[in-house]
Amino acid sequence: MSFQTNFTPVALKDANLFKPIKVGAMELDHRVVMAPLTRMRALHPNHIPNEELTPLYYDQRSKAPGTLIITEATFISAQAGGYDNAPGIWSEEQVAVWKKIFAKIHGNNSFVFVQLWNLGRQAIPSAMARDGLRYDSASDDLYIDEETKKAAFDAGIKQHGITKSEIKQYIAEYVHAAKNSIEAGADGVEIHSANSYILNQFLDPISNHRTDEYGGSIENRARFSLEVVDALINAIGAERVGIRFSPFGKYGGMSGSDDPQVYELYSYLLDQLESRAQFGNRLAYVHLMEPRVTNASLEEGQGEDLEHSNDFAYEHWKGPIIRSGTFAINPDITKRVVDDRTLIAYGRYFISTPDLPHRLAEGLPLNKYDRPTFYAPSAVGYTDYPTYEEALKLGWKA
Repeated sequence: MSFQTNFTPVALKDANLFKPIKVGAMELDHRVVMAPLTRMRALHPNHIPNEELTPLYYDQRSKAPGTLIITEATFISAQAGGYDNAPGIWSEEQVAVWKKIFAKIHGNNSFVFVQLWNLGRQAIPSAMARDGLRYDSASDDLYIDEETKKAAFDAGIKQHGITKSEIKQYIAEYVHAAKNSIEAGADGVEIHSANSYILNQFLDPISNHRTDEYGGSIENRARFSLEVVDALINAIGAERVGIRFSPFGKYGGMSGSDDPQVYELYSYLLDQLESRAQFGNRLAYVHLMEPRVTNASLEEGQGEDLEHSNDFAYEHWKGPIIRSGTFAINPDITKRVVDDRTLIAYGRYFISTPDLPHRLAEGLPLNKYDRPTFYAPSAVGYTDYPTYEEALKLGWKA
């Protein structure tokens, strides 16, 4: 382990990033947000968070009072899953461990939203077949790529375009997971409608070839996401709900900027959310992936889309906006984009730098992250990264 040296840190303590902001019912001390970060430390086969490691992991990263933590993506049900070591929040056993995690975060006077996850066609076909589950998406047999198609064929399972009754069942599962999150002590939930997972699969014309009221037009393709929004508003209150979009993302075979209607689609979604806000149901926030990160599986800086911007969102949605994507290594961009209602979510460097808010404020070097350990099953690369003071004691040179 060592400090990162490929960019020059800038002290941001006097920038808007460190001004307080109200998000939903939360009074945050600053705008540094921990992005949802899949870490694959949960226990198979029951998707229970790792009781030994995970409370410590979140405790380390919520020490700066008033920090908003968005959890790793968390399955709403077994049918919504497909990765063995990702956590769920549908069972009592899962909720019992989440309670301990949220207590750690709240003990640091910080806040937590749970990101609610449904993989759809991003699930591993063999895992779904093994567990007797469907391999779901918006439409039949529209695989991510030929490799995924072969994996499904080899597993003896076909991609299934979910029925309207199955859509209703999923919505009920989102509600159940959201209520479990609040019962466990979370401050709210984030609907994952980004990065090629099932709600994004309905939004995108590449993966959605439906001919019913959930396919075809922009309004129809947006329907599933908005029905989830409305169900969660009714279940737990709008101020406890956020949603994440990746308008320009191409991970998992999504269109991104290749869709000529991309601005029209996401403008419609944001207009719909703002319309709800005008009638007293303003969501806590909208979370947008930056076009600088079109594919999170690539190394930082690769796959950048510099021709497009999320700036259009501010014309349509008037509430808080969280932006995420390579801001840690671009402090000048951070200073430019953080206005009176903008927050910044940090991902990879919040993995490696548990005291990230402190270092951003003071312009201190960040820890290098070890990408091969992002999804490893141990404490290595998870809870063993030092704070700045600990790093200096270990002999690291700033």
